[in-house]
Parts: sequence; C-alpha cells; structure tokens
Amino acid sequence: MDTILDKYGILVCCVIVFLAGTSFAGPWPAPYKRYTVRPQSNPFCNAGVISFCPTGEPDNIMPEFNPGDAIEIYALKKPVWQFKFGDVLGKLNIMHDALGFKNLNTGMNYTMEWYELFQLMNCTFAHVLKNETIQWCNQGAVCIYPGIKDRLWSENGTLAKIATTTGSVFNSFSDWVLWDNRTGLFYETWTMGILGLSLFDCASWVIRALDKFGRLGVTFNQSVHLNYTKINLYSDQPEYLGTSAEVFDKSANKTMQASATNIVKFYSKFQSQKKWEDLAIEIIEDLYEIFEKNEPFYLYYNDAYWLLNLTSPIAKLTYEESPLPKPGRIDNKLYFENRFP
Repeated sequence: MDTILDKYGILVCCVIVFLAGTSFAGPWPAPYKRYTVRPQSNPFCNAGVISFCPTGEPDNIMPEFNPGDAIEIYALKKPVWQFKFGDVLGKLNIMHDALGFKNLNTGMNYTMEWYELFQLMNCTFAHVLKNETIQWCNQGAVCIYPGIKDRLWSENGTLAKIATTTGSVFNSFSDWVLWDNRTGLFYETWTMGILGLSLFDCASWVIRALDKFGRLGVTFNQSVHLNYTKINLYSDQPEYLGTSAEVFDKSANKTMQASATNIVKFYSKFQSQKKWEDLAIEIIEDLYEIFEKNEPFYLYYNDAYWLLNLTSPIAKLTYEESPLPKPGRIDNKLYFENRFP
C-alpha cells in the first residue's frame, strides 16, 4: 500500500521544539529512549524516490584510518530541498547539517550525515491504515559515503574547516558512531525544548558528534560559529495518554479508546495522494488550521502518545548558535543529550 508519504521522499532537517510550562508531573520530561537492538523495518515502509544512503558504506561499517593520519573535520550545511528550490529555504535559515572528513595522508574524503530512513514526512506523520490503525515509519540512521561535494555545500550553505585531528581519534569516534547508530533509532521531528530532553535529527546528530570529538580531546577553531534551525512550538504541560500498545489495545477502557480515535482523526489530516510539492503546501495549511483553531496536537515520542494544548505564541522560527566544544567544557544551549560513552 503506497501513499504520498511513501512515494515522494524529502530530505529535511528542521528542528521543531516544544516549549512548555515549568511544572511537570508523571512521565514528562521524558529523555530520548535508547535501544539495545535496531528492529527490522516494517515492509510497509518505503523511502520513496530518494532511497536512504544509496552510495554509502555497508551497514555497521566505518572507514578506518592509520593512527598517525592527519584528519580535517568540516562543518557542512545546505538549504533544505536545495536540489529542488535552490536557496529558497536557505533565505529562511532552514538548513540541513552534516560533517565532512579529509584524510590528508591518503587523500580520501568522506561525508557523514544522520537522517531519515524513510524521509521526513514518514517520520513526522503516521500512516493511517484502512483498519483505522496507525503505522509509523520513523527510523533514522547515519550515512557515510566517499567524497565531499564541495559546491553542493558551499554554494548556498557552509563548508568550514573546524578542526584537525588524528586517525587514532577518528577511529575512536567511529566506535561512538556505531554505538549511537545502534541505540538512537528514531527520528524526532517534534519534541520538547526542556533541559534533559533530546532532539533527534541531522543537526542534533552533528552536535552530539562534535561533543564526542571534544571529549576525545579535539581542539576546535572557535572563530567558526555554527547556527541551527529551530522552530519552537509552545504548549502547556503535555498530557500523557499511554504507550502505542496501550492506546491501540482493543481491550482498552473507553478513555483509551477515545484517545485512539482522536489520534487517528488527527493523523488522518495528513494523508494525501498529491505530488510532494503540493503535499508540503497542504501540510503547512493543515498545521496552520490546527494552530489557528487551537486544536489539540497529538505528539508521538518514545513510542508513546502525548496530548499538547498549544498556547500563544504557538510557533517561532529561530536560527541560533550552538558553540563548538571547548577544551574541558561541554556547553550547549540548544540540544541536550543523556550522557553517552
């Protein structure tokens, strides 16, 4: 069964953060959930026109450098949908982020980026099936592939050298990448911008990666300033509804069944057979209607559902700096992550 969310793939990295009141109860705030094993993708899920990592390295394989090699690290940014719209979204500071690596000894270059296995629309909006159930296709992963397309990143974005390290440090970093990739599985478009919670998208992966390099002793060029797109949505304290299994349990109580009905109704707004250009406009219109009418918003996070009551000013786009790590100090204003190896 194909829907527009399968057929028209869109690579987007746009952080969307919820800001809430300061009083919390129950299971919120909820740190991003780590897993021990990456589950098999449901055969229903499809990456669409742009397959995931088509020229990348095989699963769980990272390049290994000689310990003494000199490795340059580059920050890479380009406008979202540049392949289709050029710098249009770049003018709005809506950017996709990645890292580049140049081995000065071997001449080998690599690009590394974390993004959606099944494209952004699948990660943001659930599929509503004919039996009125929900199917999510929201895994994300690292893609590493040979080469750095200098013009692609520098033409409308950023290609900036931020550090030089050794092959030994890069190999240790590779171990972290494999760990992060095995345990951080799900792309989170919508989340809460509260200390202790984690965003999971291309930008937050880059920041986690730079954090790891900092912990490994890499010294960064502090004259380089890197900003990241963030769309803030404002809400009262989220109301926890239950895990996916609990909400859609056929033997659940009437309250839980009502939640399931409302969730299906909410995500039904975002099903379409239109071309992806028209779909993007339609989704923006649907979201605007939700915001304008102050309708409930159903957030899916950590395999559970939360009811959000959006409050003024509803939404705000920012493009703020996340400083590069400094020796002996990890300081990040935009993203927060549970301690990792």
